[in-house]
This record gives sequence, structure tokens and C-alpha cells, in this order.
Amino acid sequence: MMQVLLRMFQRNLVVNPPMQLRAVVLLTAILAYGTSGFLYFELPANPDLAWTDALWYSMVTLTTVGYGDFFPKTAGGRFLVGVPLMVIGIGLLGFILSVVATALITSKTKELKGMSSVTFSGHLVLINFPSLPKLLRLLDELTNDPRIGRSAQVVLVDKDLDELPSELGARQVRYVRGDPTRDDTLQRAGMNAAHHAIVLTRDAGDPASDLLNVSIALAIESHAGQVNTVVECLDPGTRELLTKAGCDRIVCSAHFDALYVSQELLNPGTQDIVADLLSNGQGQQLYLTPIELGTGQRFKEVSDRAAAAGHVAIGLRRQHVNQLNVAPDYPLQPDDMAVTIGARRVDRFVLSA
Repeated sequence: MMQVLLRMFQRNLVVNPPMQLRAVVLLTAILAYGTSGFLYFELPANPDLAWTDALWYSMVTLTTVGYGDFFPKTAGGRFLVGVPLMVIGIGLLGFILSVVATALITSKTKELKGMSSVTFSGHLVLINFPSLPKLLRLLDELTNDPRIGRSAQVVLVDKDLDELPSELGARQVRYVRGDPTRDDTLQRAGMNAAHHAIVLTRDAGDPASDLLNVSIALAIESHAGQVNTVVECLDPGTRELLTKAGCDRIVCSAHFDALYVSQELLNPGTQDIVADLLSNGQGQQLYLTPIELGTGQRFKEVSDRAAAAGHVAIGLRRQHVNQLNVAPDYPLQPDDMAVTIGARRVDRFVLSA
């Protein structure tokens, strides 16, 4: 084991050291030469000189600043120390700047190409890149709600996107390129530390997109089952598979398309109303709000509390079933959620005991 470590050390640090290490070693050697040489030639004529003075002179000369507070007066100090520092300083400074610039460019390129990993916590992971307009609309809706917020950290995962679009980069979205069905890709995206994950349909015209999303959902649930997942699908028949995979929420776009078309025919203008209720950027929004109950309370008390907060209570959600337009004296149960319409989210409705 020790022999293997020694060979790795010799190969990586002695025979072929990284460019950053070379720059540090070269800079240290030049500063040591200048500091010791300056003291060697100048100390006899100036006993008050200290090591810090000599080091300061070497750094000022090496960076071509030349304050002039310390300078050599002997021939040896000028030509054997000062001249080499000035000549080498120009080249060394350029070399170090090039190393730093290369490291920054490489890091940024890896980030844009999705080759880096993220170390976020409590972030949102978006899986698959369907189109730029769809992603921008989704980000607008999510960031307009305080549960996500504009400061939310977002990671996009896709296996075919060559480079992160500049529009997403401007919104501080990080990109991880790789197969989202593989654990190493999910690990690079920080899935274990994420709060939410949204799996989008890559191609609305390809039925195989649903099978891919089922595989991704299985990978997420086995890798980080605590993450709140919302998965998009095309075929309503895929809902059963996604439910078995353990998804928290499933959105079937074909189901909503049929509802929109039928309601627009029967009640023209319905889609505009629904769009206002679902959008966080316009109109009034539809919210599901937790209720803190006492004993023997009824729906009227929820309506009154909602009205005081600027909301209109239109019903309840009980055990995953919606009950709308309920009577004022309808009794409440634990874990009921109020269905309300309002301008902004309310954390909860606390009813008096």
C-alpha cells in the first residue's frame, strides 16, 4: 500500500506536478532567493535591516511596483539580486496570471458544460430540458412564490444539452450533464440534499418520454426518497407506474389538455380564468392552506379567517379529495386544508379554540 502511495506521489507531485503547484514553488524559490540575497549583500552596511524588510523589497521588485523605500546600494545587491528579480518578475507575474486565468476559465467552462458538481442544500432540481421557453416560464412561476423565492438555488440535469443557455445562466441556474437514471449523476446534482425535484417531459411528441420519466422517478426514489418529487407524463396510463415508483405528485398534461378544450367549448373564457388562478405572476392565485383547529369548528370560521387575510375560501381538501362550495356549518376535521383564492400565500389559518 505504501509503495502504491509513494508511486502516486512521485508521479503526480514530483515527475508531473500540476501547474498551480509549479507556480507556487517557483514564486517561493524566487522570493527566498531575493530575500536572502538582499540581506547577504546589504546587511553589513545597514545592520537595521530585518527579514521582513528584505521580503518586502523582493515582493515589490518582483511585482514591478518599486516603491523605493528599500533598495540595494551594493553592486552585488543590485546586479546579483535586483536585476534577476526585475527580469524574472515580469515573466513570473505573467505566468501566475495565466495560471489563475486558465483555472477560472476551466472552472467556468466545466460549469457551463455540466461537468462540475454542486454542493447546494435545500435546492430545486429540474430534470430534462424540454425547451428554453418552458423552463423560463416554470422558473418564473416558481420564483414568484415565497415557498421557492427568487433566491432559490436551481440545478438542471440533462444528458444531451451541450451547454447551459445564457438565459438560464443569468438566473444562476447550475447545470449537471449526465444520465438522470444513474446514481452518480444524481449525486453530482446534490439530490440527497435537495428539497424538491421536478421531472419534465423531454419530448411531448415521443411516447417513450414517459418510460424515461418512470426510470428517472425510480432512480430518485431509491437514491433520495425524502425529496418531494413532481413528475410530468403524457399518457394517463403512466400515472399508475409513477405512483408505484413512489412519486409524490404526478401531472398528466394530456388530462389537462382535454379539460381545457372541453371547458373552453362549454364555458368560453374558462382557460383564462384557470390561468389566472394557477399563475403566480398575474391575477389571484389558488392556494391550499393548512388549518390549525380547536374543537367543534366549522367551515364558516375558516371563511371568516380567510376573509380577514384577503382570501376567499371556496372549499376544503380532505384526504386527497376536494370538497368545494361546502355549507358554512360543515364540520372540520384534523388535517383538513382550506382551498382559497387570494393575492399572496398565507402560511396557515389558526382558528380560535
